[in-house]
Parts: sequence; C-alpha cells; structure tokens
Amino acid sequence: MRRIILLAAIGLIICSCDQTSTHTGSFSLQPIPGSITYTGQPTMKLTKSPIGSQVPHHFTDQWGNDVFETYIIEPDRSLRLVDRRIIEQPF
Repeated sequence: MRRIILLAAIGLIICSCDQTSTHTGSFSLQPIPGSITYTGQPTMKLTKSPIGSQVPHHFTDQWGNDVFETYIIEPDRSLRLVDRRIIEQPF
C-alpha cells in the first residue's frame, strides 16, 4: 500500500513539472555573455525574415566552450531565445 501511495506521489510531482519554456515563464533561457540579446534586443530589426523563423547563433564563451543558440523571430520583430547547447572542451 505504501508503494502505491509513494508511486502516486512521485507521479503527481513529475506531472506538475512544466517542461515548456516560454519567454514569460520562470524557466525561460536567460542570455549569457556572447548571446545576441545579452545587452537587450538588437537595434536592427530583421524585416526580411518571416515571423516565426529560426535564427541560429554560434559563439565561444569565456571558458572556451562552443555555444549554439537558437532564436525565434517574434511578431514585433524581437528575438526570443528558445534553445542553447553548450559543447564543453575536453581539457
């Protein structure tokens, strides 16, 4: 009986976790040094790119790791950071 209650409690905890990442949620990615939006939105707007298109960005962080970020163009032509992958150097 205790196992069933324990499994049910764990299931509720897992189900209550929010896996989505929105720009207004508490789990949204924050810009880091080197990100396009680290100092705020860029002054140039992407007027020729369609709304909703992805913008990839690659840079090297202060520790020498490769960072790959993906942005989405919002309807107001601002950029929203939606994905970040950090490839750590082996040494």
